[in-house]
Amino acid sequence: MDKNYHIFSDGRIERSEDTVRLETDDGEKKHIPVEHAEAIYLHGQIDFNTRLMSFLNDHGVAVHVFGWNDRYAGSLMPERGQTSGRTVVEQVRAYDDPEQRQSLAASFVRGSIHNMRTNVTYYDSREYELGGVIEELDNATARIDDAGDISELMGVEATARRAYYQTFEAVLPDSFAFDGREYNPPPNPVNALISFGNSMVYANCVSAIRATALDPTISYLHEPGERRYSLSLDIADLFKPVLTDRLLFRLVNRKQISRDDFRDEVGSCLLNEEGRTTFLKEFEETLERTVEHPTLNRKVSYQYLLRLEVYKLKKHLLTGESYDSFKRWW
Repeated sequence: MDKNYHIFSDGRIERSEDTVRLETDDGEKKHIPVEHAEAIYLHGQIDFNTRLMSFLNDHGVAVHVFGWNDRYAGSLMPERGQTSGRTVVEQVRAYDDPEQRQSLAASFVRGSIHNMRTNVTYYDSREYELGGVIEELDNATARIDDAGDISELMGVEATARRAYYQTFEAVLPDSFAFDGREYNPPPNPVNALISFGNSMVYANCVSAIRATALDPTISYLHEPGERRYSLSLDIADLFKPVLTDRLLFRLVNRKQISRDDFRDEVGSCLLNEEGRTTFLKEFEETLERTVEHPTLNRKVSYQYLLRLEVYKLKKHLLTGESYDSFKRWW
């Protein structure tokens, strides 16, 4: 599987023969082997030109841009490897069909809650008393089929997530106190970690969708809107507990990230460069980790699981085969 490359320095990236060269403002030069790149993530102030973008397009490499507060700002996507008018037509038909859209949205919520529950069960078995949270998540799951519309499904998911966040209060040390989810901007280290991790999951889902003929702006749980890839929001909800939250718990509890890895600004708390580097190193290693797939009968990486999920959705739209969202099995 191709790799992601993260650039934190300020400077310039450009094409250099058959590779990408980064020249930082302090004169350091590095090369990125484009033939092995899935995407390039720009966290610093980086200049580039159309010659570079054409080169990256030819190699199918996406560029994900992060701006102030290291918030996701947008993506420069290469031309799709696959195009299919029929796929987009069927994708829109599913959105316009209230029954089919409700079914798909319910599947996303069911998978999201399942994966949250898997995390809670893991820590409940390690002498944390989280039975009450598990019960609340089970109650939320039981209400999915009774939801009358998309807004009710969103409410079920929001209720489950509020209950789930009680796990953070129990599992994390007192120095990483967490009173609930807040963002834009995050006010404390835990919220900063969640926001940063979730933005990485979202961007990776954008890359996974790009590999198919699906339109990333047509979604089912989240309402399609301006200036966002809403289908990526649907898919990301399934993987946030697996990729962001478990990593957050591990890094904090193993003291790989401390309060020294954050910087406080007016009304916000953000990871500093050292903290982001630590988080991303572990995040990328997680994406490369493999698990035995129950139906493919082979090991696949976490990153490949993202792509498989998008292909499952595409297959459902084209063939009518039932879509069962990703649920962690290991």
